[in-house]
Amino acid sequence: MTRGKVVAADDPGVRAAALRAELGRLNDAYHTRDEPLASDAYYDALFRELQAIEAADPALQAPDSPTLRIGGAPRSDLPAVRHDVPMLSLGNAFDDAGIVAFDRRVADGLGSPGPVSYAAELKFDGLAVTLRYEDGLLVQAATRGDGSVGEDVTPNARTIATIPLRLSTDKPPKLLDVRGEVLMCHADFDAINARQRAAGVREFVNPRNAAAGSLRQLDARITAIRPLHFFAYGLGSFDAGPSGAVVPETHSGLLDWFRALGVPVSEHRTVVAGSEGLLAFYRQIGELRATLPYDIDGVVYKVDDFAAQRRLGFVARAPRFAIAHKFPAEEATTTIENIVVQVGRTGAITPVARLSPVFVGGVTVTSATLHNEDEIHRKDIRIGDTVIVRRAGDVIPEVMRVLVERRPDGAAEYSLPMRCPVCDSAIVREEDEAVARCSGGLVCAAQRRQSLLHFAQRRALDIEGLGEKIVDQLVARDLVRSPADLFALDQDTVAGLDRMAGKSAANLIEAIANARQTTFARFLFGLGIRHVGEEVARVLAREFGSLDALLAADWTALMERKRVLQKENASRRTRDETVRAIPLDGIGDEIVQALAQFLGEPHNRQAITRMREVGIVWPENDGTIGLIDEPDSTPASPAGVLSGKTLVLTGSLPDLTRDAAKAIIEGAGGKVSASVSRKTDFVVAGEDPGSKADKAVVLGVPVIDQDALLRLIGQA
Repeated sequence: MTRGKVVAADDPGVRAAALRAELGRLNDAYHTRDEPLASDAYYDALFRELQAIEAADPALQAPDSPTLRIGGAPRSDLPAVRHDVPMLSLGNAFDDAGIVAFDRRVADGLGSPGPVSYAAELKFDGLAVTLRYEDGLLVQAATRGDGSVGEDVTPNARTIATIPLRLSTDKPPKLLDVRGEVLMCHADFDAINARQRAAGVREFVNPRNAAAGSLRQLDARITAIRPLHFFAYGLGSFDAGPSGAVVPETHSGLLDWFRALGVPVSEHRTVVAGSEGLLAFYRQIGELRATLPYDIDGVVYKVDDFAAQRRLGFVARAPRFAIAHKFPAEEATTTIENIVVQVGRTGAITPVARLSPVFVGGVTVTSATLHNEDEIHRKDIRIGDTVIVRRAGDVIPEVMRVLVERRPDGAAEYSLPMRCPVCDSAIVREEDEAVARCSGGLVCAAQRRQSLLHFAQRRALDIEGLGEKIVDQLVARDLVRSPADLFALDQDTVAGLDRMAGKSAANLIEAIANARQTTFARFLFGLGIRHVGEEVARVLAREFGSLDALLAADWTALMERKRVLQKENASRRTRDETVRAIPLDGIGDEIVQALAQFLGEPHNRQAITRMREVGIVWPENDGTIGLIDEPDSTPASPAGVLSGKTLVLTGSLPDLTRDAAKAIIEGAGGKVSASVSRKTDFVVAGEDPGSKADKAVVLGVPVIDQDALLRLIGQA
């Protein structure tokens, strides 16, 4: 048998031996080393196959068969604990038919004339433990181990806040063994893995793996800093002693008693009747599963009455009175056949694994997200790898980890393509970002819908009536491929769209025609360049003065000139001299990089040229001053009554929005700042001005209202 694979064989004996060897290997990794090597679904499939072989020919059941054992061997470096009452596991059902059959067997076994009452609860995905209380005090905690012998983890269990060190009763029983599960919540798991990454050490595979690894530490101080939780679900040994304590007659009563003793139990439990009640509970918890803060992999049904449980008894490895109804596995093992990239509506490039079809989370999955290139390299994912895929609820499937021991020879590391698979534009990635992006914003079909909506919005070209539903139809019918195509639409074409009458079509065509007359700043904002918002667009329009100057910009030279002038101005201020204007003031390297990438992409420049050809224009004198093209002696501010003045806006003005007031000030040559300093010339205050007005008074800066501002610039 090759490592990690099960030999196929026609002979049942050979096949059974191969299955036992593989299950033994997986058991050892999962239970003893806390390093699962395969998904639960893979393990369950092998286990059920071995069960079927042994059931067909009992002579093939070896004494060491995994079907006769529970869990795994205890760690040799932790003290061993022999359980007074074995910690058995449960039989499993995977469909409704299995539950109906279970209920029928129970009813027949009890000779019950009516529906059997069952206690229904969650099947936690954690580590089974038993807590021993003597005279109400916690004296020992042990893992299940192989069901008969477990590991002593008492010091570690004492660090778990939800495990009571003393029972909440004045008359505790002499001996009480509480069976339950230790687990880790999703949020805590994410936090601990973040710390593991930061420390450069191995991350945990899943919350169950993290809980097991944390509880089984040799140093309890490590367990203490890892947030674990405990829920009780069963009883082991019991001795009332002189307390007179009596165990309730039902399982549901037992859990209520535990709760009264201060032992935590799950709130998601109930008593139901017959198979219909069992299946209804299963569906209810299935809908709730994705919202739970911890992992469960199914629900558990137990005959509620303890006397009835004793009558039904046990089979070799599990009770006849209980069964686990498992959810479709959220994790499964499959192989990566290829890695492709998808382009999002904002240009984000997402690598996607194409998988050999696998049933997981209740559906057949053929693709899984790989998030980004860094994640691929962190998990060392390669084409041909055998991987564990997870799908929880409606969450997009993702590759959790690679089974490196099954990696084929020659599997090479993966790198993202350099060109967009949709439009052939360059794929770029900013230095501090994990996500790479297609630079063909105006022409990339994957980004078409988003770019058109942005182009048409009120703050850009303001095409009234061009909303999401219309844009969706224009894109779906391939009527518009870039913003310039909007201006080629005719009324008949628009009227042919769903829910567009003749009048509506005429209004939209008129709105598109009116959008040809705009401003340079609105046009720049409408291009949808990453990081270029309205304010940056206004700065670019003011300082470049023309589209041709913007397209011809040498961004590297401009930023170098900016840095030189900033140093010169710092020196001038120390000498109390007049400072010089700085090009691209307020525009950082990140924005410049986005501009250079967008405007350097030939497809985008072609799209911009087409927009000029369809007649999009703005007035020659629309407030731009062409600062970039002026000599170094240019004064720091454009001509205007507020030339060289800095103003701060605070509070709500009666007739002007913040954007409108800012536009008026900048149109008069002033600059709007976000904070008040000794260099501020005026603070314009409205209602509820806040601390900025108070600071202005302290610094002696004049505080004016809206009317004074308008008089100041001659617009009263």
